[in-house]
Amino acid sequence: MIFLPLETDLLYYEHLFDSSDNPNLIQDFCVANLSGLGLERYLKELAESDEKDGSARTYLVKDKFSHELAAYFSLKTGLFTIDAGNDYFYSISAVELSNFAVNSNYRKNHPDAKNLGSTVFAEFVLPLVKYLRTLVGIQAIYIYALPQDKLIEHYKTMGFNRLESEDEQFVHQHVKPKYDDGCIFMYQLL
Repeated sequence: MIFLPLETDLLYYEHLFDSSDNPNLIQDFCVANLSGLGLERYLKELAESDEKDGSARTYLVKDKFSHELAAYFSLKTGLFTIDAGNDYFYSISAVELSNFAVNSNYRKNHPDAKNLGSTVFAEFVLPLVKYLRTLVGIQAIYIYALPQDKLIEHYKTMGFNRLESEDEQFVHQHVKPKYDDGCIFMYQLL
């Protein structure tokens, strides 16, 4: 069994509202890529309301020594469906990694901190989802990735897969949120 809280030699995580310093840290969060501005905007403008209405849960990953914000991720329950043919489909219970970003300011201040995204996923996201799996049925984790070849390949190295194009289209037609328009559905079975 996994015990929470989780931490590494360098990082720990906490919930969005766990520290009075978090609102200031959030305002200093930024992404390097223009395509990721929606992730920055979400953390600064929308995460709090999603917390309050129960839509998503956001976690901040912080440096153990400086307490700088290194990354964040948001989780919410969900499912995706696969076409089983003959007008039937199969539902897979899952957790959506609905937001996931590394703070480019943290990267600038700590150029020696390598593989932050992979580390956050392996040390915080996956263990937390696997813990939730001990409480409720979860078969997979999924993400709607920004449509960038480099990012898609990076998610593949983290264990995510793409569906066949026909099945991906089926997912996009049935469960893809409008705000993820243009993003690529990727999943990982647990």
